[in-house]
Amino acid sequence: MSEYIFKLPDLGEGTVESEIGEWFIKVGDQVAEEDIVATMMTDKAAVELSSPVSGKVIKLAGEPGDIIAVGAPLVVFDTAGGVEAESSREAEPEPATEQAAPPPAVVAAEAAPAAQPRHRVMTSPAIRHRAKQAGIDLTAVEGTGPGGRITRKDFDATLSGVPTAMPGQAPAVATAETKEIKVIGLRRMIAERMATATREISHFTYVEEIDVTELESLRRHLNDKTDDAMARLTMLPFLGLALVRALREFPQCNATYDKERNVILQHGAVHLGIATQTNDGLKVPVVRNAHARSLQDLGAEIRRLSEAARNNSIAKEDLTGSTITITSLGKLGGIVSTPVINMPEVGIIGVNRAVDRPVVLDGQVTVRKMMNLSSSFDHRFVDGYDAAAMIQRIKEMIEHPATIFLPQ
Repeated sequence: MSEYIFKLPDLGEGTVESEIGEWFIKVGDQVAEEDIVATMMTDKAAVELSSPVSGKVIKLAGEPGDIIAVGAPLVVFDTAGGVEAESSREAEPEPATEQAAPPPAVVAAEAAPAAQPRHRVMTSPAIRHRAKQAGIDLTAVEGTGPGGRITRKDFDATLSGVPTAMPGQAPAVATAETKEIKVIGLRRMIAERMATATREISHFTYVEEIDVTELESLRRHLNDKTDDAMARLTMLPFLGLALVRALREFPQCNATYDKERNVILQHGAVHLGIATQTNDGLKVPVVRNAHARSLQDLGAEIRRLSEAARNNSIAKEDLTGSTITITSLGKLGGIVSTPVINMPEVGIIGVNRAVDRPVVLDGQVTVRKMMNLSSSFDHRFVDGYDAAAMIQRIKEMIEHPATIFLPQ
């Protein structure tokens, strides 16, 4: 036996330990070099780790939820003969370019006809794990890797557009059983950060109603001018652009608090956090230098980051460094929300759904498209008057959208 000890690497940003989020392997598995073996959770992001060697897994460091120090053993492999010693593993490693690709969200694919003989599937433990969780038959996936190996790109392409339930599949039956769910990984991180934020920050929320009728007309007009579906604009980039311009007048809202040094850092650059709901929980990807982006560029970057966050392919550096955050519940509706500030920021802008409402305009009752902004600020560092004035400035630009594009 030739042992190789895979130690937990430094995951960056001064990380000294990390939580095991999920294993994609188990003791006894044959693993190919570059196969994803685990997801590790830091205070900022989930990081997928790939195997540096090929071999048989003989020991794992712990269970999901356990904390592992940087430099401590994570996985022990028997590398004698690599994976070639086990014919059932079909261990042609995926190309290095595949390593950074995300494990796709898995949905059910059509099963292979029963009359066809089953063949041995070649793929990584990560894909096998997700296929098992979703109940998907990997023999229905065509592999384009060496020897017919199923790569993540194959998996993603196969699953694209496939319904999440088989036709005629019976719906899940609710039971009266109590399910115990460990608070680990991203959920633990969210719980800790939310508890800390509500405990330490003096939140106050300011709500304002905004007439977005003209903005919606402009948005539809711009979208009608493009045939590129990926270039179509939602309301979010308009709001982001208006926020960026307002922050130039209210720099105290584009700030973070350094608790250890007890100083407020007012930032010249706007790094815009976009709160994004994913299957794993809430993530906040960051649009770098939002103040320097055009409307189309801002919209494209928001779309790219949001999709990467939902697909679990986002880089950890894209989840850090925001100076203010926008959170949107637009699709769900709701009149008012009280968003929790994303520490160490001092403000968060909450977007509610735009709906048709009767309003009085020039002495007449008419129907306009109205939307509420529900925004929270840290009252320790942002005075209520300043916060309200900034929201009023955003309202002025949104209600007269041409002013968003005027030079400052």
